[in-house]
Amino acid sequence: MKYSLAIDIGASSGRHIVGWLENGELRTEEVYRFPNGVSERDGHLTWDAEALEAHVRAGIDEALRRYPGIESLSVDTWGVDYVLLKGDAPVLPCYAYRDSRTEAVIASVHERMPFAELYRRTGIQFQPFNTIYQLYADKLAGRLDSATDFLMIPEYLMYRLCGVKSHEYTNATTGGMVSAETGEYDPGIIAALGLPKRFFKPLQQPGTVIGTYRGIKVVLCATHDTASAVEGIPMEPGALYLSSGTWSLLGAKVPKPITDAASMAANWSNEGGVGYTRYQKNIMGMWIVNCLRAELCPDKPWDEITAEAQEKHFDHTVDVNDPVFLAPESMKAAFDAKLPHPPKCDMGYFRCAYRSLALGYKQAIDEIERNTGRTYEKLYIVGGGAKNAFLNRLTEEATGKQVIALPIEATALGNLRIQIKALEGSDHVG
Repeated sequence: MKYSLAIDIGASSGRHIVGWLENGELRTEEVYRFPNGVSERDGHLTWDAEALEAHVRAGIDEALRRYPGIESLSVDTWGVDYVLLKGDAPVLPCYAYRDSRTEAVIASVHERMPFAELYRRTGIQFQPFNTIYQLYADKLAGRLDSATDFLMIPEYLMYRLCGVKSHEYTNATTGGMVSAETGEYDPGIIAALGLPKRFFKPLQQPGTVIGTYRGIKVVLCATHDTASAVEGIPMEPGALYLSSGTWSLLGAKVPKPITDAASMAANWSNEGGVGYTRYQKNIMGMWIVNCLRAELCPDKPWDEITAEAQEKHFDHTVDVNDPVFLAPESMKAAFDAKLPHPPKCDMGYFRCAYRSLALGYKQAIDEIERNTGRTYEKLYIVGGGAKNAFLNRLTEEATGKQVIALPIEATALGNLRIQIKALEGSDHVG
């Protein structure tokens, strides 16, 4: 039996999942899980890169204890964030995308290349935390002067395992610097911002074997977790997907980027897929309800929260994509600031959040149908949010689409499928 290991790391937790083919079907077992989250350091939000690496290694040890014959592994994480390197040493801290340090530089970036031109070149939606703004903030802070490389977080973790520095295509596209036409870093953008040319190496496709760790092949999956998740969804052609986690990412597979004015105005993104473009939009997602729970009722089980939220009669909604919800000190206070009056009880906030998310999905579907010129009948939902029957029902009612909720580890499944295909086609490191 051939075994592969998917290391899937999200903003709140990571997991190691072993996979193998049995009678033509992909079987999996989770062998290790660990917590993750941002921490404050000197007034900034950061990731603990050393702890992430330690957990990655510990999980591999546990996987090998249970499955000594593991032949390949790969790591996926969220997009846009990276680690700077000076030679072989990380330049810390590793900033988290929710940190506000980019706010001061966005206007300067757009002075050097207007966003309309950035969008025409890349097709990537504006987000204040895109890699392009983070790197420019690091430039102004002097952090790039002595740095020799930057690696996106999953590529950094794999580098720490196998000693090979790589730049994977799907993850690179999330940062706003990859040409929609060529699929490589755009030299015009790099030059306009005065970023170090040495940082921007040729991009590698999912399925590339980059090295070995303890005799295990280290493979680039689609290292952006949503790209792997889309590969893990058993969806019909011509359907929509919704990866529902900390962020909600709603989109469709399209053959080539759509970078017209309507797409830019509605802030749609054209991110890399495995042989296609993911035309998708970021929606604030379960972050909102996770923060509400942590603030209002941290010990209350989710099934009780959703059951009680259904019974409330608070029917006001908010725009879930309002920046006020990105990283507030108090999520309750953020809701209060956007509502005509606050709910009478805590569960009213959850009802408001779920209804608002469903309306956010409806708005996104209306936009994608206008922008692509087609109608979609089915919406596949994966990720943690797929387990929320109340939100799924609200989404079906709001959108009028057939909702197919698949409470599966879609990201890990996609990660594993790419590895297995790579093993079938390659017996060497390349």
